[in-house]
Amino acid sequence: MTTKTLSTQETPHLERQLSNRHIQLIAIGGAIGTGLFMGSGKTISAAGPSVIFVYMIIGFMLFFVMRAMGELLLSNLNYKSFSDFAADLLGPWAGFFTGWTYWFCWVITGIADVIAIAGYSKELWPALPLWIPGLATIAILLLLNLTTVKAFGETEFWFALIKIIAIAALIVVGLFMIFSGFQSDAGPASFTNLWSHGGFFPNEFMGFVAGFQIAVFAFVGIELVGTTAAEAKDPEKNLPKAINSIPIRVLLFYVGALIILMSVTPWTQFQAGHSPFIAMFSLAGLGAAATVVNLVVLSSAMSSANSGIYSTSRMVYGLAQEGDAPSVFSGLSRRKVPQNALFLSCVLLLSGVVLMYAGQDIGKAFDMVTTVSAACFVFVWSIILASYLAFRRRRPHLHDASKYRMPGGIPMVWVVFAFFAFVLWALTTQPDTLLALLVTPVWFLLLGVAWFLLRRRPAHLARYATFQAELSQDLEREESETAS
Repeated sequence: MTTKTLSTQETPHLERQLSNRHIQLIAIGGAIGTGLFMGSGKTISAAGPSVIFVYMIIGFMLFFVMRAMGELLLSNLNYKSFSDFAADLLGPWAGFFTGWTYWFCWVITGIADVIAIAGYSKELWPALPLWIPGLATIAILLLLNLTTVKAFGETEFWFALIKIIAIAALIVVGLFMIFSGFQSDAGPASFTNLWSHGGFFPNEFMGFVAGFQIAVFAFVGIELVGTTAAEAKDPEKNLPKAINSIPIRVLLFYVGALIILMSVTPWTQFQAGHSPFIAMFSLAGLGAAATVVNLVVLSSAMSSANSGIYSTSRMVYGLAQEGDAPSVFSGLSRRKVPQNALFLSCVLLLSGVVLMYAGQDIGKAFDMVTTVSAACFVFVWSIILASYLAFRRRRPHLHDASKYRMPGGIPMVWVVFAFFAFVLWALTTQPDTLLALLVTPVWFLLLGVAWFLLRRRPAHLARYATFQAELSQDLEREESETAS
């Protein structure tokens, strides 16, 4: 952050161009990830109907992470994102580790999305080389993000709307098939399919545990609304509204869709690597609709990659301003967009194209990168909760004055921490996810070395001191305004 002057040559800064409808749809888009469309086949085949409870539990726990994040962001509107409040409340190391890990999370997620886009493009156009849709996606999203943040918001608005319409159509068509007594080779469409093929827990407890592995990845991006804080109009009104609607979205888009899918077709018919959304429309004899859903899945992956490019560029921009990244990434274009940070993110997404050719199985490549991403997101979510604990300890007066307090408070934080420990244990129960989990600490080791080299540099110390001084001034001004 740089100190503002009264001159007309004021340092460019991010503009608040994202309206309420942008924030709401970005929050919905973040809550409906590629994991639901592409990964739910594997989740259902592993957990059976108990996958319904898997999604409900994850959504319930992450709601409290979002509420903690909301209270912290609104306690000082000069926090650009959660890496800012982590640096302020836990120390500069936390801002460094959180910012770079979140950046890494979205680069990895973006790579997974590029792999998914290539996979689904091959379904539609079998002769198309895998690298073409990968490169085309990156080029299109770079151009969209280079214009203005409003263009990103508008793009994400329509991407999210497409996902909502697709899931609503699936639920309506599925209900019609159930109540009209639709018959297929697997038997009649009926709600009894949920419990008549081995009960809700057909693969017992370990099958239920396996469901958490890919389901956690379906929720990555739920915190994306936090990275829009610096560019949101009226954040005190729009951020709480977006966060509070998360439980309803989870019930409708995840639980509702999965109940319909497993009622129309018994869970035993689902396979890893195949989208159950496409399968259901094909089963209904709606071949054209199945093709449309394939395009919807493509747009979902595009949406996730779009969010990744946006969030990684903003995170690197914030890190550069605080001295935690090269200063070349701290500049904004004439359109108030961090273009150098955008170029960095897009160059790194190209590794997704390379990864597809390094291995023969797109599904295995997707599983590997999603596990690494999920483990890193758990770290970021944990830092948000740790920052909340520090906030309650160091600034109780701000918590008392808050109009948007986290329900459950400190005890609920520890419940969510216990859940995260369970999720990490769940990732150790399968060979493929265990391998990816064992690779993940390499990232934190590299970060530790970088932090050791960076932390005592005079330029870094000076920038962090300026960052803290500005936050303190902003906090004092807001408190005096509140008191008056």
